[in-house]
Amino acid sequence: MDRLSPEKLILVNREPNGVALVTIHRPGSLNSLTRPMMVDLAQAFKSLDRDESVRVIILTGSGRSFCSGVDLTAAEDVFKGDVKDPESDPVVQMELCRKPIIGAIKGFAVTAGFEIALACDILIAAKGSKFMDTHARFGIFPSWGLSQKLSRIIGANKAREVSLTATPLTAEVAEKLGFVNHVVEEGELLKKSREIAEAIVKNNQDLVLRYKSVINDGLKLDLGRALSLEKAYSSDTIG
Repeated sequence: MDRLSPEKLILVNREPNGVALVTIHRPGSLNSLTRPMMVDLAQAFKSLDRDESVRVIILTGSGRSFCSGVDLTAAEDVFKGDVKDPESDPVVQMELCRKPIIGAIKGFAVTAGFEIALACDILIAAKGSKFMDTHARFGIFPSWGLSQKLSRIIGANKAREVSLTATPLTAEVAEKLGFVNHVVEEGELLKKSREIAEAIVKNNQDLVLRYKSVINDGLKLDLGRALSLEKAYSSDTIG
């Protein structure tokens, strides 16, 4: 197989319990992303969002890494054409996805991989995992939200340090800062992710979707408008 081939580099497994497992599967290149992989990942989330049998999505990477970012050897192909097309943008499709997304992180989540992790709703990380923003190192401006999302989660000062120094944020520190939900042994990563997914599946599905939506939409607003948004959602539910 050609190393840049899109064949089976994004794996989707729909499990019978309502959980779907999406795997970035290019372990020989630490799951770095090519343009076809980005398109396939976007389409995977769009398809799973439409699939009523799927209630929760787990996203992970095969091998030693979650995602080491964009494949810089194929950067010209990655950035050519309409890179802002929402249909082929995995982060846009993750943000549009109504289903809860659990990121199962191991190894490195670098730059684009970091931004994909930020698009998840819940993060489980293996011990020793690292998040790293190398935009400043390579002179590439972020476009998937890292400059805005990270500071809102871990605080502006720590976000500046992470991004301006391009030094790793460990899973253990990320957990203390409220970015990572749980840090577990690598062998327990998918087990813990599935435990959380199965707990979500047991709940009222309509309420889960609406609850995720009101939390995520409310984060974009000031508190007063966010509380009004909750009232509006509540009124719709009662009505």
